[in-house]
Amino acid sequence: VLLYVAGIVWMAFAQSPFELYMSAGVLIGFGLAACSFTLIIGAFAKLLPAEWRTIGFGVGTAAGSFGQFLFSPLAVGLIDGVGWQNTLLVFAVILLPMLPLSFVLSARRRAPGSPAPAVASQSVTQALAEALGHRSYVLLILGYFTCGFQLFFITVHLPAYLVDRGLPASIGGWTIAVIGLFNIFGSIGSGYIANLMPKRYLLSAIYFSRSLAILVFILLPPSPAATLVFGAVIGVLWLSTIPPTSALVAIMFGSRWLTMLLGIAFLVHQVGGFLGVWLGGLLFERTGSYDVIW
Repeated sequence: VLLYVAGIVWMAFAQSPFELYMSAGVLIGFGLAACSFTLIIGAFAKLLPAEWRTIGFGVGTAAGSFGQFLFSPLAVGLIDGVGWQNTLLVFAVILLPMLPLSFVLSARRRAPGSPAPAVASQSVTQALAEALGHRSYVLLILGYFTCGFQLFFITVHLPAYLVDRGLPASIGGWTIAVIGLFNIFGSIGSGYIANLMPKRYLLSAIYFSRSLAILVFILLPPSPAATLVFGAVIGVLWLSTIPPTSALVAIMFGSRWLTMLLGIAFLVHQVGGFLGVWLGGLLFERTGSYDVIW
């Protein structure tokens, strides 16, 4: 949280590209990673009984989605009212309550339903060797790579894509907000449904449905209505992958090293996200359209 706050404050007063890279890139990057949902989910896995975990994962993810929905329009309003620099300072202050709230996640080393002592004493090297030698875990994090590739490309490039197709820029902003709103329902719903059916089937259905939604969207003629409906559909499927993925990792390896193993999955997710954003821009520059990356 402190790195995150420092990065935002420095970003507000950055005077050079180097300062922007260090503040928005390095400090905020480390701060965001250390405040990510992987830590929340790892704590939930220790604090909650096994039968509550997937719905807990869904609610925790949905809270982040509600923040996306709430703070995007708040940022726009503040920028119009007090300017972008003061808006960054306001957001830095808003982050500070996370400091005391983070201590709520304190958990005993072994909660009810956690692995037996023999598993709990597993070293980090042993845990990594077991996970990376587990075919299902490797396939799971490759799925996360694809997830990051899709979501980051859409988040960053969708507004520009819509402008390129002749729609007003505001439609892009509204679509991102709609994604955040419907992501709340998708995350909670996914956490609930994960208790009712095999989690691998649910995860496969989410990925397939997301690809189908993208295909339909790019084949339809561009319009505000189609774009907002796409935002609602893709929002339901946005972070709904997190509850079943996290639950599968917990089932495979227990809660002892869950946060670390989810962190590796999240790292691969972020690498996919980097490539989605970078290749989206590169291919647009080379070809003059987003068709190839879609």
